[in-house]
Amino acid sequence: MTGPTEPQDGVGIPDSFARLWMPHRMAYIKGENKPSGTEAGNGCPFDRIPTLSDEDGLIVARGSLVYTVLNLYPYNGGHVMVVPYRHVADYTELTLDETAELADHTKRAIRALRTASSAQGFNVGMNLGQVAGAGIAAHLHQHIVPRWGGDTNFMPVVGQTRVLPELLRDTRKLLAEAWPTD
Repeated sequence: MTGPTEPQDGVGIPDSFARLWMPHRMAYIKGENKPSGTEAGNGCPFDRIPTLSDEDGLIVARGSLVYTVLNLYPYNGGHVMVVPYRHVADYTELTLDETAELADHTKRAIRALRTASSAQGFNVGMNLGQVAGAGIAAHLHQHIVPRWGGDTNFMPVVGQTRVLPELLRDTRKLLAEAWPTD
């Protein structure tokens, strides 16, 4: 039995459910902005981002060999990635200096997230290769995802939707201001 506000045909007639539309996710689902190959310059967003201003590229901090950027499709608010400037796919291909700076940026990102958002925990890691879940397998990147008690509530579990409390530009500004310089 359907009520007066329930859909009859499922084509957008209002019903009793609130909906949280996330149309920006369609670009991710369709694979837009993914590099077309393993070589640098084939449309890789991680090669393009450093050419933009920090604000336009959502860059939190720049080092000499790596940079830290907000994830455009975050799992949680404040989800950042540490990315080498050099277009490299595998962790074992990093130089010792790149490895050291990647680790240093990871530590700084964690400190900045604690300062800016009182994060209580973190998921830190990288997916190497497409079969391991790397969205952009051609360019290595390490994820730092801040976590809070109760952040895995019914929205991501049942609704498969994430609710982010602020705009990415605002998050970038807060993290850049909290970025440790020592």
